[in-house]
Amino acid sequence: MSRIASVFARASHTALIPYITVGYPNVETTLKAVPLFASNGCDIIELGIPFSDPLADGATIQRASYEALRQGVTPKACFEVAQELRRRVEIPLVFMTYYNPVLKFGLEQFCSKCAEVGIDGLIIPDLPPEEGQELEKSTRRHGLDLIYLLSPASTEERIKLVAGKSSGFIYLVSLTGVTGARDKLPQELEGFVARVRKRTEKPLCVGFGVSTPEQARRVARVADGVIVGSRIIQLLDGDKLLENACSFVKCLREALS
Repeated sequence: MSRIASVFARASHTALIPYITVGYPNVETTLKAVPLFASNGCDIIELGIPFSDPLADGATIQRASYEALRQGVTPKACFEVAQELRRRVEIPLVFMTYYNPVLKFGLEQFCSKCAEVGIDGLIIPDLPPEEGQELEKSTRRHGLDLIYLLSPASTEERIKLVAGKSSGFIYLVSLTGVTGARDKLPQELEGFVARVRKRTEKPLCVGFGVSTPEQARRVARVADGVIVGSRIIQLLDGDKLLENACSFVKCLREALS
């Protein structure tokens, strides 16, 4: 059983999955935050590889990506960070990136390096499942999960396709738009999750817009995992001890429990 599969094998447990941009506000913070999050109840860590054109991300993560790039955080540096993190934590680590850096690195080389440093899966928002065959072959060869996304606008045909191709879990985008903290989640969220649930028994994790313990609790009633990114990025600013971010993670874990 893979590390990701083992998370969802726990009965009556909702996975808490924080997102952080590697190298924001600096590499030292990333290396410190991930073990702290793991010790405070997080189940999987989503590590964002900085990219110059993060089309699925809102202003908060765009800024984080820009600052990390400005400091020289490259995919190579992200591999080094991931390798060090694997020495420090046992929970699954997933790279969130865009297809351009993977293609430039080389699909086979990228997946081989991921396996070498202890990455468990990939999330690539701009890779449609219709065009993912080559990367799917490489991820399978190296024991990686390739996690596809669905949005509320996804057709029944697209849901069926992603349900058949996604491994590890399926990433459900809670709304049509980009990442970012929201005051409230769409009223249609439960219906969207139920629509996908009819098509698959694979774990369903909801992200985009989840920014409070109350919202996380609502998601946990219908989904297998909750993904939180922008609010955590905001809390990393100017908090060298990471007290605010860790306190927030604790509150999320309590809400899911």
